[in-house]
Amino acid sequence: MFSHSAIASLNNLEMMVYNYVIKNRDKVTYMTIRELADAAGVSTTTVLRFCRKLNCDGYSEFRVRFKLYLEQNEPQQANFGTSEIISFFKSVNNEEFDALLDNAVDIILSSERIIFVGAGTSGSLAKYGARFFSNIGKFSNHIDDPYFPVTNDMAKNALAIVLSVSGETEEILRFASQFSLHHCKVLSITSHEHSRLAKLADFNLSWHVPQTRIGGVYDITTQIPVIYILESIGRKLAKKLAE
Repeated sequence: MFSHSAIASLNNLEMMVYNYVIKNRDKVTYMTIRELADAAGVSTTTVLRFCRKLNCDGYSEFRVRFKLYLEQNEPQQANFGTSEIISFFKSVNNEEFDALLDNAVDIILSSERIIFVGAGTSGSLAKYGARFFSNIGKFSNHIDDPYFPVTNDMAKNALAIVLSVSGETEEILRFASQFSLHHCKVLSITSHEHSRLAKLADFNLSWHVPQTRIGGVYDITTQIPVIYILESIGRKLAKKLAE
């Protein structure tokens, strides 16, 4: 029901509905469209657009299909974090997402060097990605300081793989822009393809998991999708390099 292509088509407001549905799946099937709209902080029109993008004629059909989806494919989980991860894997378990990974591999193969970029938690994953790719045989560096100077020599024939949960962090956006200005290709991995980073990048891979923050400040969104994407690309890359 929640295919990668369907979720990727959602705009920011519709993603708010999706995030609420995933986090509150045990409540949604009993809610009216007005109750869901109010709970998600959007209008009923947004909820209807959300339903239609999931190939439902209206909210009534969405509730019926969503209930069947839960009964047939996703038993109730005690921890909604587990359900989020299961939903992610179901959304990318298809040929369409596999083709996106293949495209990313082709871009990496055409680049002489890879530079992973991220800040905070994404900075730690940038370091992991650089080591993982280097183990495969594609030497890579990582930068976790968004104020690190970008030079023509660094960016020449390089690919910057920029990691960001929101894709809206000003420092990362400025850093990615510097790479673009130096004619360095940018591949972004974000939680939503409508983010500014995704639009700035030459190619984007999005993973759709609701963001979680403590006190509205500290981001504790799961990074399992990012690791999965990095390792999946890496394994495909290893096969290509061995050919």
